[in-house]
Amino acid sequence: MTGCLKIDILTIFPEMVQTYLRTSILGRAVDRSLLQAQAVDLRKYSTDRHGKVDDYPYGGGHGMVMCPGPIFDAVTELRKDSEATVILMSPGGKTFDQAAARELSGLPHLVLICGHYEGVDERVREHLVDREVSLGDFILTGGELAALAVTDAVARLLPGVLAEDSAREESFEEFLLEYPQYTRPQEYMGWRVPEVLLSGHHAEIRRWRRREAIRRTLNLRPDLIGRAGFSEEDAQILAEVRKIANAS
Repeated sequence: MTGCLKIDILTIFPEMVQTYLRTSILGRAVDRSLLQAQAVDLRKYSTDRHGKVDDYPYGGGHGMVMCPGPIFDAVTELRKDSEATVILMSPGGKTFDQAAARELSGLPHLVLICGHYEGVDERVREHLVDREVSLGDFILTGGELAALAVTDAVARLLPGVLAEDSAREESFEEFLLEYPQYTRPQEYMGWRVPEVLLSGHHAEIRRWRRREAIRRTLNLRPDLIGRAGFSEEDAQILAEVRKIANAS
């Protein structure tokens, strides 16, 4: 599998992670050697006969902290064959977005560390981790869901994983939400598919989709509008959309 992105997810629940990695688009990407992804059982690197990887925090406090030894040993072994970017899934990390996904998709090897309990020993953060990533301002019971979200977002950007041009037309690629999508039937419960989509007029369809993407972004995520790279035509569409919104 040389030449494809390698992702190792370091976790105490490998069965949970592995199921997702072998399903749907990710599973097909692995089968086609476009992606090498696996769950790595952290407990295998424990020196405790019961596979313990956590302990009480120095100084007291609630909960348990993940020990540094198993994490360092696991990452050291995973780095034997290739230099890896080590990422800690953490609420204190930089918020993950599409730009980050695209950046990570260009790297050869990622090791994603899934925290648990009260977090990981600070020495892991200070001396092993290259970056920290968060999905947002909320707390999960563990880092597995976050690691899988990152893996999914990154893997689908790899060449050949999705149909050509599919990823480029999706939400956030240009800091715009995606335009509305419709399928059969043409009418459902009295609601009809917009006539322009049935017209076969490709230029008109393209303009309608662009206008709807701008309108939807302005309504739902106005914070993204200032980051979008607008053409002169886009700027005119935005002005029209704002005029209609202000008039309603």
